[in-house]
Amino acid sequence: MFNNSSAGTQVLLVLASLTVVIAGLKAASSIVVPLLMAIFLAIISAAMLQWLQRRGLPLWAAMTLVLLLLASTLVTLGSLIGASINQFSSTLPRYEAQLNALITQTTVWLGGLGIKLPAGGVTELFDPAGAAKLLGRLLSGFGGLLANSMLIILTVLFLMVESTSLPEKLRSISRNPDKTLGDLATFMTSVNHYLVIKAVMSLITGLAIALYLVILGVDFAIIWGSLAFFMNFVPYIGSIIAAIPAVTLALLDAGPVIALSVAAGFVAVNIVVGNVLEPRYMGKGLGLSTLVVFLSLLFWGWIFGPVGMFLSTPLTMIVKIALENDPRSRWISVLLSAQAPNRNTS
Repeated sequence: MFNNSSAGTQVLLVLASLTVVIAGLKAASSIVVPLLMAIFLAIISAAMLQWLQRRGLPLWAAMTLVLLLLASTLVTLGSLIGASINQFSSTLPRYEAQLNALITQTTVWLGGLGIKLPAGGVTELFDPAGAAKLLGRLLSGFGGLLANSMLIILTVLFLMVESTSLPEKLRSISRNPDKTLGDLATFMTSVNHYLVIKAVMSLITGLAIALYLVILGVDFAIIWGSLAFFMNFVPYIGSIIAAIPAVTLALLDAGPVIALSVAAGFVAVNIVVGNVLEPRYMGKGLGLSTLVVFLSLLFWGWIFGPVGMFLSTPLTMIVKIALENDPRSRWISVLLSAQAPNRNTS
């Protein structure tokens, strides 16, 4: 009886602790989000740093080159995307009016076919004003993230400098330094492999979408390419979320033919990248189940806002890799996976 009571108390304490931590993350999201972005960029930059060092560059020269590349990329992208978002925000009322007119025309057309819709039923099901506000919040969230580029770059610098002395610090305080450093190296290798490959695949997706939309003459191609880049980190449903606004605005501006062409382009790019390139380099053992992806999208999006949608899968993936590296928690990693591991593999 005492054991059952003690176990129940421990569960309640864990749940209470999680509630406090989640509430703290949500309250401090304006600080935590740039920090998480800096950590992700530092992990990705570490791969480039090691590559430059293997080519014979000293540490200081390699770190300077990586930081200059990172700073120039963030500043350039931030300027381009920020200008596009400001221009797009000024045109949102026009698109909202066009969408209302399209809904009215569709309702009249369906009425001519004998399909009667209740008064206000379409606008209650799909509110153009609400959709415009949601899209505006999503884009402003990513724009705000890029606006913190200087803070992110400085944090990346300090993280990279600190990483050079971290192994010796862990060796001095650990009871079993070889095992601790070995486990840390295995974990960081897996995380580095995932983030680097995912970032490269997302970059290919974003560039391909933006270039294709420029060829079609679709407005705000930089915004839709950037959105495709960010949402490619969310498997299964990220590409759908990225495609909906681009297809809708192409329909309003250029008509159904261009809108169908835009949709076909999104489908083609995501098939090639998601089903051909990414599995080839990522491997099949790093997938998350569809339910986990959807729940993590809701959870991290609720905590960190629109940027949390982009961070949701990388954060969940890092948790999964951490659980996988510990035999005591590997069963949780299996439950998060897209499929059960092969029993024949050791």
